[in-house]
Amino acid sequence: MTIARKVLSMGAAGALATMLAGCMTGGSEAPPMASEPKGVEGSWIDAKGTGLSTFAAGSFATVATDTGQKLAEGSYTMTGATSVEIHGTSLIRQTPVSFNCLMVSTSQLNCTSAAGQNFVLTRRA
Repeated sequence: MTIARKVLSMGAAGALATMLAGCMTGGSEAPPMASEPKGVEGSWIDAKGTGLSTFAAGSFATVATDTGQKLAEGSYTMTGATSVEIHGTSLIRQTPVSFNCLMVSTSQLNCTSAAGQNFVLTRRA
């Protein structure tokens, strides 16, 4: 009986070692690691939940969350590691818009419009 236990223990240890080796070598079964958001790239929602802004490759667009209607579009430029300038057009008013934002965390942008109005955008997962 003790020989059988030793054989089972060795077999179990071998199987465990094989599974661990597969995890450590990054085998194809390993789940992808979540990447940290970079800069302002991604989707951001306003505090009232009425507008969703998407930033990608230097362009932005804002849509109404209830209708999906595009409200504004334009471009953005990172002016520092945590600061961004946004310029575009309000499609509802057909007027230019301009904002300066500071990324206070990976999930919050504090913004000020050219007219001095402050607002907060929160990253949407």
